[in-house]
This record gives sequence, structure tokens and C-alpha cells, in this order.
Amino acid sequence: MTQTDQIIEAFDARARRREERRGFFKNAMGMAAVTAAGAAAMSIAGEAAAQTAVTEVDVLNFALNLEYLEAQFYSYAAFGTGLPANLLTGGVGTQGTVVTGTGTGSARQVQFSDRGIAAYAREIAADEVAHVTFLRAAIRGTGTSDALIAAQPQIDISGAAGGAFAAAAASTSPALTGFDPYANDDSFLQAAFIFEDVGVTAYKGAAGALFNNKTYLEAAAGILAVEAYHAAIVRTALYARGVATPTITTAQNNVAATTAISNLRDSVDGGTDLDQGIAATTTNAGTTSNIVPLDSNGLAFSRTPAQVLNIVYLNPRSVTAGGFFPNGINNGNSGLRSSAAN
Repeated sequence: MTQTDQIIEAFDARARRREERRGFFKNAMGMAAVTAAGAAAMSIAGEAAAQTAVTEVDVLNFALNLEYLEAQFYSYAAFGTGLPANLLTGGVGTQGTVVTGTGTGSARQVQFSDRGIAAYAREIAADEVAHVTFLRAAIRGTGTSDALIAAQPQIDISGAAGGAFAAAAASTSPALTGFDPYANDDSFLQAAFIFEDVGVTAYKGAAGALFNNKTYLEAAAGILAVEAYHAAIVRTALYARGVATPTITTAQNNVAATTAISNLRDSVDGGTDLDQGIAATTTNAGTTSNIVPLDSNGLAFSRTPAQVLNIVYLNPRSVTAGGFFPNGINNGNSGLRSSAAN
């Protein structure tokens, strides 16, 4: 069974329960459970730390791996080039290459038709490169050695057949056939949507592990805020363009595409509903858009590191590699390299 087949199998199994999960948030028991789930996700420093001795540096390196992925994608999309070599080295793990693909769909500068979207892409790319630089400096501390810094692992940002984006698109329902994240403004925004909400939930979920170090906690909170701004920009642009131009070159409506991507993320990260597209849901039925994904208490969702890896590995099972990280992430703590068994 291929990786795509595994994802589709998991998606089909959970799709039948999706409406039940939506309804879960509408009653008092659901509200209490959401609060408990959020508290559990914030307690990575408790249970996970007790089992695998997770350190603050481990958590920062986990975040750094995600920032490598985002920074490379946005840099190629905005400028046609990747990160400079001096931002890729480290003493933790094996430094990997960036899989850009060949031929049609290869990673490249997007030929934007909307000057506003092009400006967003350049701004977000600069922000993500700054995050990589900042996290590396935070982990290095006052010394000069990179021994504690996670090297960039192998990253797949190819839009070509056989690449991670193609696998993700094929696993949505309905499938985003012929999806090329570098083809145009809409495809770029849909690809960005895959990452941005995950980044927000990842930083929120990791906050508990940094609680005892105010410097690290403040840094993570600052990055969380930036990722939330990015997510809002992407979600707003997708919704506005989806309403104004329902049919795009990929033959997908932007609203429908984000719903499909959201459902895919939910299908691999566990049985609870932690994701929403940009269309109105049962938790915000009084509105017509859903720019800010919230639970029934008006709070952003949290994901554990393992749930985040389920998404970037594109696999609902407990694995240590796949998807956008073909060889897995680089982290000195083995407990922060495996996805969850869902």
C-alpha cells in the first residue's frame, strides 16, 4: 500500500465521523473536552518530558526544522532561490538537500499576476528566513559553536509528480489534480495554507515546554504571533479570491480546496477535529467566512509535536520520515522525531 493509499484510507475512515466531531463542539461536554485537550497539548513539558527528557533546546530545534521547511518553500516561490549555505549547518543530525524536482512543477519563482500576493510572498519569505536565523542564534546562545543546532534535514518542496506537494494534493478529497504550488497566485496560496495553520498550532502546543524559560517563551510567543499573521493573510487572500473568481486554473474553488486540505490534515493528526477551512463551520454559523479557525471557546487549536509530524510526514501512522521530510527531521531527542499512531 502506497503512502497516498494509506492517507486516503485514513481519510475515508474519518470522513464518516467528521460531522459528529463538528457537533461535538456545540455542547457543554464538548467545550470541557476542548479545554482539556488544549491543556494536554500545552503540557508537553510534563508527560513527554518525563518520558523522553525533552529539553528547551529540543523544542527549539523541533521548531527550527519546521522553519527550514517554510523558509525554503517561500524563498523559492518569492525569489527562485533557497536559503544561504551558512543557515543550513548544524551539529545535530545530517544536513540534507532541498528536493526541488525537475521539469514541470519543479520549485521555482512564482510568476504572480497580483502585485499584492507577490508582496505577501516576499514579506513572508523574509520573515521565515529571519525565524531560521533567530532560532539558530537562540540555540547557539553566547558561544560560537553550532554543535547544538539541528542541521537542515532533507526537505521536499518539489511541485513535480512524485513530490510531497503532489502526494498531499492526491490525498485530498476531492483530489487537487494537477496541483503545482508554483503555477500561479492561487496555487501558491493553497500551498502556503498547508503550512501556516500547522505552524500556529505547533507553537501554541509547544508553549508549555518553554514555560520555565521566559526568554525562550517570549521568543516562541513572538514567532507564534507572526505565524498567526501569516495564516490570516493567506486565509483572507484565499477567501477573497475564491469569492471573486470561483474557478481557477487548477479547476478547484479556493474555498473548496482549503476545505479539502483541512480535512486531510484532520485525517492524519488524530480523531479530534483540530482544523478548519476558510468556509463557515458549525462553530461560527453566524458568519460567511472563517478567517480565524477557533474552537467553541474562541481559542486557537494546539497540536502536539507528534501530530505536527503526522501532517508534514503526510502519514496517520507512527513513522519517523516521509512527506516534506523524506528522511525525517533532525533532533537530538528521539521522542520528537516520530509522528503519532492514529
